[in-house]
Amino acid sequence: DYGQGHATPFAQVLSDQLGVPFENITLEQGDSDLVRFGNGTGGSRSITATGQAIVEASALVVEKGKKAAAHMLEASEADIEFGQGRFTIAGTDRSIGIMELAERMRAGKMPEGAPDTLDVDHATKETASTFPNGCHVAEVEIDPDTGVTRIVRYSAVNDFGVVVNPMIVAGQLHGGVAQGIGQALMEEVSYDASGQPITGSFMDYALPRAGDVPPMEVGDHPSPAKSNPLGTKGCGEAGCAGSLVCVVNAVVDA
Repeated sequence: DYGQGHATPFAQVLSDQLGVPFENITLEQGDSDLVRFGNGTGGSRSITATGQAIVEASALVVEKGKKAAAHMLEASEADIEFGQGRFTIAGTDRSIGIMELAERMRAGKMPEGAPDTLDVDHATKETASTFPNGCHVAEVEIDPDTGVTRIVRYSAVNDFGVVVNPMIVAGQLHGGVAQGIGQALMEEVSYDASGQPITGSFMDYALPRAGDVPPMEVGDHPSPAKSNPLGTKGCGEAGCAGSLVCVVNAVVDA
């Protein structure tokens, strides 16, 4: 994971789809020997695009697994059902877990023509856009003598569709709000009369610190998206998009 919290929610989705133990799942990114293509992260689309790919790839794993389980359990493929990480002969208690099935397949115990692993290599063809929304409200106090502005209260209610990992979403929102506060009240690239930059380091360029960010009241009002199988919507840019506007408007109103 290179800093955007991908590993945990991606593993959550895969574990939910296939019943694979969460702790057994690893994420590989940025290795062109393993990943067929990629263009970085942007557009608040990671869980939507990759989540869809995981759901689709999981269906392909189940499809292969049913063929293999039918052989292992000596049953018709049409009679094999999958749920909670197990392939089961419908109407019976005979079953095999996905992890055991994968292990036995890799041991070379499959007949000719049957799949010998559950591995799949899949890229989703297209990912539809999602449209998160929300309402952010900032209360500010401005010292009339000095102009010092203090945000005393900040509230936000957002619709991110189905939230896979609430803690990561809250963290992204908090960080985005802090970014918007910095852009609205503090950050400025300044130059002297000769055109030389005088804010060339973080000693001079004002980034928001913890003391500049108020406690936040954050709420969710989810409306699941209908454009992807998980019902998710983007959240990575919501904090900055909301805070930048409402903090500026709060100052203008004050």
